[in-house]
Amino acid sequence: MAATKKQKPDTPAPEAAPGAYTGADPAADLGAGGFSHLTAKGAARMVNVSEKASTHRVAKAEGQISLGPKITEAILNESVKKGDVLAVARVAGIMAAKRTSTSIPLCHSINVTGCQLDLEVDPLGQKLTAFCQVTSDGQTGVEMEALHGVSVALLTVYDMCKALGKGMVIGPIRLLEKSGGKSGDYKA
Repeated sequence: MAATKKQKPDTPAPEAAPGAYTGADPAADLGAGGFSHLTAKGAARMVNVSEKASTHRVAKAEGQISLGPKITEAILNESVKKGDVLAVARVAGIMAAKRTSTSIPLCHSINVTGCQLDLEVDPLGQKLTAFCQVTSDGQTGVEMEALHGVSVALLTVYDMCKALGKGMVIGPIRLLEKSGGKSGDYKA
């Protein structure tokens, strides 16, 4: 077994490379173009949030998919051959919110403490609206988790209904509100 070289306690830590994110001063650690997710040379990096205070965070997002009359009727009558569109889309959206960091490369893996996904079918407007609210107690926000949950729920609706028509249109998708964290509250 190879011996491991130990650093003496009084030995100073190595200096950070130029443009490296130190986490000591977020304003000083802004990279290229003033973006925290870029190094001074413009390379992508995941922001270090270890020095940020842990706070209760909530975010709510919404998104729509236009369906057309045939698909709207099939969803309302529960006659889509792939199964219960609303139940499957709800579970898919919740699963997506919990796994956002596996799809968004610079998004932190967080402990989602709650997620509610609601779906509303508008028979007159022939559209479906998804709402996703995510909560967490941590050092980074949950906006991406709420947006990801809505997006995947709507994609699931498309997937389950595409045999009935491929003209469905997803969007807009937007953040409705968020609370907690250094940047404060937001309401659309």
